Amino acid sequence: MNINEARSVQKKLANNIREIKVSAPVHTVAGFDVSYLKEENKMIAGMVLLKYPSLDILESVTHTGKINFPYIPGYLSFREAPLLIELINNYIDKIDVFIFDGHGIAHPRGLGIASHIGVLIQKPSIGCAKKKLVGQYNEPGKNKGDVSDLYFNKQLVAKVLRTRNNVKPVFVSVGNLVTLNEALRVILNCVKKFRIPEPTRLAHNLVTSQKQNR
Repeated sequence: MNINEARSVQKKLANNIREIKVSAPVHTVAGFDVSYLKEENKMIAGMVLLKYPSLDILESVTHTGKINFPYIPGYLSFREAPLLIELINNYIDKIDVFIFDGHGIAHPRGLGIASHIGVLIQKPSIGCAKKKLVGQYNEPGKNKGDVSDLYFNKQLVAKVLRTRNNVKPVFVSVGNLVTLNEALRVILNCVKKFRIPEPTRLAHNLVTSQKQNR
């Protein structure tokens, strides 16, 4: 797939994003992250499944596969989504909300990793990123729970959320089949004592540990 084809796919998938209330009660959430084994041309995809809202860990799993798409800013989901979906397919019925270390609609073409996968699997998905990709916002207050709006092309695409007092905010956006306010509430409920919410923080720790132990 070349860039023009990838852009066409992004446009098509972005048109299928639906910002609607989650249709069923949320009893489980899962966080996802990917780590790279560059010398082996491989990736490790990790998933941590937790009860919600207690955040008790139910399962932690990884899946390793080859890198089949180059690194191109704005097209990272074409690199990581296939391996993540292979992992997700084995657990999809156990997960109520999918949380990704990346963006949803807060993306140049409205299709970050959370939206890309969310549309393909047709499940509620949320992007929670550590850095802004597009748009403008005013800095939220300094206290945990303070929020501001992120706008891109005059549209509200994310909430900028302070998850701890006096730390850098995270960027919460709709992936698919969830509203922005619901996404914000879920992420806040998934925060313990760290800046990053537990599902994606634990997934990051999982793939990092796997990488270091190889």
